[in-house]
Amino acid sequence: MSTNSLHGPALPDDSTVHLVLDLALRVGEVQMSSGAGAADVTATILAVTTAYGLPHTEVDVIYTSISVSCHRGTDHAPITSLRVVRARSLDYTRLADAEQLVRTITAGEISAEDAYGELDRITSASHPYPRWVATAAWAGMAAAVAFLIGGGLLLALTAAVVTALIDRVGRVLNRRALPFFFQQLVGGALAAGTALAVWATGLLPSVRPSLLVAVGIVVLLSGLALVSTVQDAISGYNVTAAGRTVETVLLSAGLIAGVALALRTAVHFGLPIALTDPLPPLISAVPLQFAAGAATSGFFALACYAQPRALLVAAGAGAVGTGTYGLVTSAGLDVLLSSAVAATVVGFGGATMSRRLKVPTLVVAVSGMVPLLPGWTTYRGLFQLTAENDPAGLSTLVFASGIAMALAGGVVFGEYLAQPVRTGLGRLERKFAGPRMSGPLRPTKRRLE
Repeated sequence: MSTNSLHGPALPDDSTVHLVLDLALRVGEVQMSSGAGAADVTATILAVTTAYGLPHTEVDVIYTSISVSCHRGTDHAPITSLRVVRARSLDYTRLADAEQLVRTITAGEISAEDAYGELDRITSASHPYPRWVATAAWAGMAAAVAFLIGGGLLLALTAAVVTALIDRVGRVLNRRALPFFFQQLVGGALAAGTALAVWATGLLPSVRPSLLVAVGIVVLLSGLALVSTVQDAISGYNVTAAGRTVETVLLSAGLIAGVALALRTAVHFGLPIALTDPLPPLISAVPLQFAAGAATSGFFALACYAQPRALLVAAGAGAVGTGTYGLVTSAGLDVLLSSAVAATVVGFGGATMSRRLKVPTLVVAVSGMVPLLPGWTTYRGLFQLTAENDPAGLSTLVFASGIAMALAGGVVFGEYLAQPVRTGLGRLERKFAGPRMSGPLRPTKRRLE
């Protein structure tokens, strides 16, 4: 092969090129399946291929597949590989291990063959915690959200039991390969149906059914890729952003359909349900705000199999986000703007601190915004539409969507603001990187303009 720069670069032999491309694709698959943005996946793949002597590589990431093509000069055809991203599951330990492997690769401390074997170990390893731990974590998250909105101990315990039931039912349905749309529908129906049954039977008269349903909605919304969707749209990966948007809307529609089905069933059987509850504020005591927000985010990260260090960082992000939201709302700002400000603080803090602690920024960003998801507003809109036949419910649902987008956009904006703070990044590297939630900060030395 010619080494003249006019004809292209000198590359390793074909078998090594295939190995490196497959290694890079599999690393990208781990990131995509864990909710990383297309820009993060692209930068990581380029980092891996450049580290192993493939400087002229092009990457194309869409929501369901990743393609990599290695240019080999004018004398040889390029080598192109493709990998389809089929499975999507939140395992933050797997994501963190993959990122640590990428750091080792870019530092030149491991061969391509050894890196491939290490990645195989990472992807084939079982979850770091038993499945019942994840169920207990979802239940703990529901209890923390109940405390956060001032529901009290009884509501927290009830929400924990209902959420554990939803998770176990969802586990059974997932083993039977039921599409996630129907899993969300069943989860929403269980959350609303259980709350209405508890209220109708008078077993727990002090438990407000609207808050119990709201807690369930927050838990079911927390797994959606809101942050990555906004990140892809802002970064210019519009095809991937469109794919994530369709999935997010579809899963949200399943949740909405489940809750609406339970409410319509209650109306059909003549249950005298009414929604007179005002919008619940956060608990007023600042220490309890911090504690409930930290517990919500920490339990969410645990349910997603995060490492112990990541649990502490995620809990800190939840406490900061919740405390910021409480302070901003007490200053007179509305819910939408307060959500954006709090999420921006979470994104900024996560971007500046998480990498120093070797925790993926994505873990911090997603976990930190979970306590502020608009569960109660979503339920109120559905109640207005289904039980009261009030068209104003559409406006309420649009408002809930606006809060979710404000949270996701605020996190991404905070990450963008943090770029100048991070050490040693040049202008071109910042342009290529930001906003970034996963992968190396210095992906490649190739010129971008």
